[in-house]
Amino acid sequence: MSLRLTGFCAGYGRVPVVREINLDIGEGRIVGLLGANGAGKTTLMRAVSGLATMQGGRIEFAGNDVTSLSSADLVARGLIQVPQGRHLFGEMSVRENLEMGAYLVSGQDEKARMQEVFSLFPILRERERQAAALLSGGEQQMLAVGRALMSGPRCLLMDEPSLGLAPKAFDLILDVVKRINAGGTTVFIAEQNARKVLRIAHYCYVLENGRIATEGESSMLLADDRIQRSYLGVAHA
Repeated sequence: MSLRLTGFCAGYGRVPVVREINLDIGEGRIVGLLGANGAGKTTLMRAVSGLATMQGGRIEFAGNDVTSLSSADLVARGLIQVPQGRHLFGEMSVRENLEMGAYLVSGQDEKARMQEVFSLFPILRERERQAAALLSGGEQQMLAVGRALMSGPRCLLMDEPSLGLAPKAFDLILDVVKRINAGGTTVFIAEQNARKVLRIAHYCYVLENGRIATEGESSMLLADDRIQRSYLGVAHA
């Protein structure tokens, strides 16, 4: 489902972090939010999900104004976030963590979604009785994504999924993102690793000091050395 921010401002208390943001995440697309650490990506993601203070503007989801809705209401509508740092229940098993993601789901749907998660991440099936705290970093990120998928997201928000991961583990996560998107789920991914996100996203926004510095089709951003040097901090590939 489509997600649109208009004149979006957010921060903590009265302190603004992101200002006058206009984003359009089209239905069925993968859209990246790129930028260095401290650019405001996490604040934006948290505010969209109702977890940080929105200081102005409007949020539309699936054509409806959801600006004033609570986090729980947004989840019920299918706007689901995989948070930075994963925030798993460490003493609970893999299966129990997945079940926590399905608290709004009926029994048969829960079983079907559990099997879907296990098909995407076979290692989680092998580890389903293991405590989440004992998983590797990559496995924990898989579990965090799997837990979000148990809620049946119409639009999946992902905040810095590469954090603490080895390159191969992040590549696996991005491969699953492509598969999820091919199945019809819209994906909005905030990430410092610009090069890899540009290779899977349809469109990207670059956030700098709390504002959109540039935007465009990913193919255009990848092909423009000036944009990469100025905004992405990576060399042309």
